[in-house]
Amino acid sequence: MNYKSIFTQSLLAVGLTGFLSFAAPLLAAEHPPGIQTDHKLPGVLTNAHREFMVQNRYLNMQVKNGAPKRKVSFLAGGQIEREFEIELANSEPDFWVFLDLAPFKGKQAAVTVDRLPEDSHALSSMEQADHLKGAEDLYHEKLRPQFHFSSERGWNNDPNGLVYYAGEYHLFYQHNPYGWDWGNMHWGHAVSADLVHWKELPIALYPRQFGDWAFSGSAVVDKQNTAGWKSGPEDVLVAAFTSTGRGECVTYSQDRGRTWREFSGNPVVKHNGRDPKLVWYEPTRRWVMCLYDEISSNGYIAFYTSPDLKDWQFQSRIEGFYECPDMFELTVDAPATGDLGPAGSRRTKKWVLTAGSSEYRIGEFDGTKFIPETPKLPGHRGRGFYAAQTYSDIPSKDGRRIQIGWGQMPAPGMPFNQMMTFPCELTLRAMEEGTRLCFQPIKELSKLHGSKHSFKHQHIKPGENPLSNVQGELFDIRAEFEPGDAAQFGFNVRGTEVTFDAQKQELGCQGIKMPLRLLGGKVRLQILADRTSFEIFGNDGVAYMPMPVISKAEDKTLAVFARGGTATANAIEIFELRSAWK
Repeated sequence: MNYKSIFTQSLLAVGLTGFLSFAAPLLAAEHPPGIQTDHKLPGVLTNAHREFMVQNRYLNMQVKNGAPKRKVSFLAGGQIEREFEIELANSEPDFWVFLDLAPFKGKQAAVTVDRLPEDSHALSSMEQADHLKGAEDLYHEKLRPQFHFSSERGWNNDPNGLVYYAGEYHLFYQHNPYGWDWGNMHWGHAVSADLVHWKELPIALYPRQFGDWAFSGSAVVDKQNTAGWKSGPEDVLVAAFTSTGRGECVTYSQDRGRTWREFSGNPVVKHNGRDPKLVWYEPTRRWVMCLYDEISSNGYIAFYTSPDLKDWQFQSRIEGFYECPDMFELTVDAPATGDLGPAGSRRTKKWVLTAGSSEYRIGEFDGTKFIPETPKLPGHRGRGFYAAQTYSDIPSKDGRRIQIGWGQMPAPGMPFNQMMTFPCELTLRAMEEGTRLCFQPIKELSKLHGSKHSFKHQHIKPGENPLSNVQGELFDIRAEFEPGDAAQFGFNVRGTEVTFDAQKQELGCQGIKMPLRLLGGKVRLQILADRTSFEIFGNDGVAYMPMPVISKAEDKTLAVFARGGTATANAIEIFELRSAWK
């Protein structure tokens, strides 16, 4: 039987979807000896194969969480272009994901699924289309974060390649486009003009081959064309990432991050570790690569240098950090004693070295080694934050050091999973206990401010709630308190308490506690409440506590409370927030 002739005639007659259903029994790649090929046999495994002409933007695929993972190979023009694992749904899916076919339009293509049961509909259900199937509620799903970035489909973890160029903040991130859980590591990509409203772009970095995944890294603008890759008016964006099969690799973009080309000399560093962070060090006019070096159970950050982003030399390492390093220089703010307002005089600059957990050390960097001046200090104190990175190349007229972390906030039952934390400006503040790193939500949050509720000089007595008439879903809550004789006070936001213990001087939420001392007899609190998270700030960012929180959809209540006595709220400002997706 001439299967190729049947394939061609059938595809022209019925199109891809009809053809896949019609041709399924004819094109099964492997059948046990002695079994008729015109029957589908339950439980018999085969390497199922389908061919088609690429005519549309997407190949939509059904996912069923918990189904066996199948390896899928996509070929175009006879070459393997994509390979990944996916929990294909045989019948009713939990959600749909997609393979971007745009680079292959007009080409003859094929899909092979390893060891698929012969009676499965998983392959025949794949559909070409110019839209994402099941996207009717995109960005408005029940647990979709409304002012934090999350990917349209699939899993995300570490932010990667945070870089600003030509009016766009780029957010690359570790991404499994084909499932709800970790796996198939690609670099997803989104851009924003304001760090609040995001546009998701096509995947930036695909794995070179199955098992050689594109792990975390960073990106910079090669403003002085040190690598020599500039070929037009645009400066070149350069990204460094870990290829799990090769080592540390460099790739570059000549079109504002839309397409990427690998350096022919990859890998540029081979070692036992991952997560390259690129930093330009002006005094020596050299690039620095900070790397997690896995040479002992304690972990190290290693430093390499290069004049051109291609040739790298090892310089030094420092012990005690694990994964996803970041290093940056900040000016130390020196506010007046007890002052919670704007920073006072500007003083010295210091370098900050941090890693996956957000623990950090402050010190000096001489271009080849980090010289610590503090022990390792705690960063965030919540339980929903990891692998944060800061933006490179923010213009000097702005001057902020802005950080985004992996928001470890699950979204059960959704076609996406996890999110990014809300961008925070980092500052170094001189305090009584020493210089400390502080975290504050960026000012652009105000773009989402809706209705405002203000209260001044409220005495909060046990059992009373001056906010009983305020209801909503998304909040930016800001307040300054004096404890009075209250033992505890705080907010209950949609059923979840954020509490300040005045006697212990501790901030707490859902069993997590961190020290937060009164300054001038006062404490300031700020709470950002989204659908799957709280981000809690104390004393203008001295304390930062990101937390996974899923409130009951019907609970829109808000309360301020005091226990054991009366507290005074000098000021409370509550902003209801609009969705960033509308």
